[in-house]
Amino acid sequence: MSRAMVAASTSQRREKRGPKVGTTGPQITVTVQRGGPEGPGRKQQFQVPAYDNQTVLDVVSWIQQNADPTLTYRFACRVGMCGSCAMMVNGVPRWTCRTHVSKVLQDGAMEVAPLRNLPVIKDLAADMDTFFDKWVSAEAVHHPTASRDDPIAPIDPEAPERVTASAGIECINCAVCYAACDTVANNPDYLGPAALQRAWTLYNDAKDGAQDTILDAVSGKGGCHSCHSMGSCTAYCPNELDPLSAIAGLKRATTRRFFGKGRA
Repeated sequence: MSRAMVAASTSQRREKRGPKVGTTGPQITVTVQRGGPEGPGRKQQFQVPAYDNQTVLDVVSWIQQNADPTLTYRFACRVGMCGSCAMMVNGVPRWTCRTHVSKVLQDGAMEVAPLRNLPVIKDLAADMDTFFDKWVSAEAVHHPTASRDDPIAPIDPEAPERVTASAGIECINCAVCYAACDTVANNPDYLGPAALQRAWTLYNDAKDGAQDTILDAVSGKGGCHSCHSMGSCTAYCPNELDPLSAIAGLKRATTRRFFGKGRA
C-alpha cells in the first residue's frame, strides 16, 4: 500500500471517529453509566463533539478513543447485523450503531447505559449468559430429524407452518426485546420474548422433530403463560419482528394440547 493510500485511509478513520479532544464547535453532553457486577456505579458526563450523521455508537467510541480508554462496551459489525452494540439510550433499548444522535438528543444531551434485565460485566457491556441460557431452557435449539447423510427434504416456502416459522428467523439475538420486557424485570424465571419466539419458530419448522419437547419447555414455570401481553418486545424490536404474536401462538398450542385438541 502506498504512503498516499495509507494517509487517505488514516484520514478516513479520523473523519469517522469525529473531531479530537479540544476541537471547538457544537458539543453533546453524554451521561454514561459506569459500574460492574457489583451494581451500578457512578454516572459520568462527557462533552463529545457533534458532527453530521453521528450515531450513538460513534459517540461511545469517541469517548473510549479520546476521553476515557477505560470505558468498556461491545460492538462488532456497525451495520445492524450482529446486535452486539445494543444499549439503553435515554432509557430505551436500541442498537447504537443504527441510532442517529439527532433522533435521541434531548436539549443537547443523552444518557447511555447497559441493557437492563441483564447482569453487567463492566460499564456498557452486559453479560449475555442468562439470555442464552434461557434459549436452551426453552428448547429453542434445532432438533434434527435427519443426519447429514440423508437427502435434504424439500420444504414448501408457502406452506402455512413455514410462513409462520419464517416470520421470526431474522432474530439476531441482540436482547433488545429482553431488555424492554417488564415481565422479565419482575420475574427472573421468565424465559423472555426472544427465547419463546425462537421456540415458536422451531415448533412450526417441518425440519424440527421435537414439538412436544418444545411445548413441555415453554408451558412450565416462567414459560409463555407468564407473558402479560404488554407488547414491549414487539414495539422495540429493531428488526420489526413480532415476539408477542409468537408467544400467543405458544399459548394456543400448549392450551390445545392440554385439552387434547392437537396442533394450534
